[in-house]
Amino acid sequence: MMLYVLLRRPIWDVDIFWQLKLGELILDRGGPLATEPFAALHMDEPLPAVAWAGQALMALVRRAGGWDLLRLFDALCWLGGFWAVAMACRVRGATAGAVALALALAFIVTMTTASIRPQTFGCLCFGLLLALRQLDYRPITTIALGAPLLVVWQNLHPSVSVGVAAMTFASVPGWLGWLRGRAAMPVAPTALAAIGTAAMFATPDGWNTLAVAATNARASIAIGASEWFPLWIPANQPKAVLAALVVLVTAWLIARSRRFDASEVAVALGLLLMAVMTYRFVLFWGMAMIPVIARAVTGGGGSRATGPDRREVGVVLGSILLVALVMPVLQPTRFAPTLPLDALQHLRQYPVKGTIYGDFPFGGAIIDTGYPDWKVAYDGRYYRYTREEWQYNGGIENGIVPLVDVVRKWNPAAFVLDERHNRPLAKALANSRAWQRIYAGGHVVVYVPRIVSRRSR
Repeated sequence: MMLYVLLRRPIWDVDIFWQLKLGELILDRGGPLATEPFAALHMDEPLPAVAWAGQALMALVRRAGGWDLLRLFDALCWLGGFWAVAMACRVRGATAGAVALALALAFIVTMTTASIRPQTFGCLCFGLLLALRQLDYRPITTIALGAPLLVVWQNLHPSVSVGVAAMTFASVPGWLGWLRGRAAMPVAPTALAAIGTAAMFATPDGWNTLAVAATNARASIAIGASEWFPLWIPANQPKAVLAALVVLVTAWLIARSRRFDASEVAVALGLLLMAVMTYRFVLFWGMAMIPVIARAVTGGGGSRATGPDRREVGVVLGSILLVALVMPVLQPTRFAPTLPLDALQHLRQYPVKGTIYGDFPFGGAIIDTGYPDWKVAYDGRYYRYTREEWQYNGGIENGIVPLVDVVRKWNPAAFVLDERHNRPLAKALANSRAWQRIYAGGHVVVYVPRIVSRRSR
């Protein structure tokens, strides 16, 4: 059912397009790019290698099977993180019903964060890390398996710091017990936290990773991206209600069964605090709730299960395989109507080369559609543009910066705008004798210079 729900959703994330095009260039050149290929005013400047391996892998999948295969691959990886934790709980004795309930609650509270982007690999790797911790192997085995996972994770998506935080939270009850002489030292989670800290810099960016992350966070907050804000802001309040319900249900289950593990609860509480302060961490918090809920429900049932048998494994894998084969046929890939894909295909019929000025959410689609003929003024890479550039973008959207200044700065070959989002600029183009509108669909409009003539391609 989780896979079915995800595959029914259209592709809506605006950034996946530049991610894929960058991944294609990485594949073609055999490694991360050193210089900027897309942004008109930043050409040949140093390019941070953010999520370079994840971008390349997703681009490889799209090349192999188009959007349908990429959509399925992404859904399986994203859900794979949840399923890895759930299977580890089941192997360790949680009942099938307890695991099912835990998965359902975690999925409901995190589903809105699911989209096709390299963060999917962060979800998968975090789930594998939690599963590794849940299986409770000998410390040396846990460390030997966890160390390469952390390095791979950081290169697929730069969110291994969440794993560091989780392992740090997990080690706190163990250290407290050790200091009181009641428990062994928490060697494995402590070592994994230290290794994860080092893995944060085991990328082509090295120490520059911190600067890039800080710049991205500041720009994301300045631009108003809701996932970087606390749960209590109006845009996130519906999600906060779901999170609060899961917390209350879990607290009731624990009170009813009186069964919990201090290390699991510490991870869940620590990540909950992070999620309350910054919504983007809800994904990881939801996954951390799976073992807490599964343990509480299993305890409430009065007995531990013996783990999955072959029949159960066969039913689960068979169901996943059935949905994976059938859904791409019944529900082919759809794109959200907010994406300007039709407008860009229409623009491709014109002999346009150079900078395409578009609303920054449209930048990714412009890159994927028209590179190398087209460059962009802005796109969704918040770290790519300076604070002053984002302020200038805000001035354009608010009508403070006039059309003549935009033309002087970028010399655009075309404009692709959302009339609602960029109303002053769209109105100025409509009233200008130098520009002609060649497309209007939904709220998207496209303008080219009047001297440009249409050419069939």
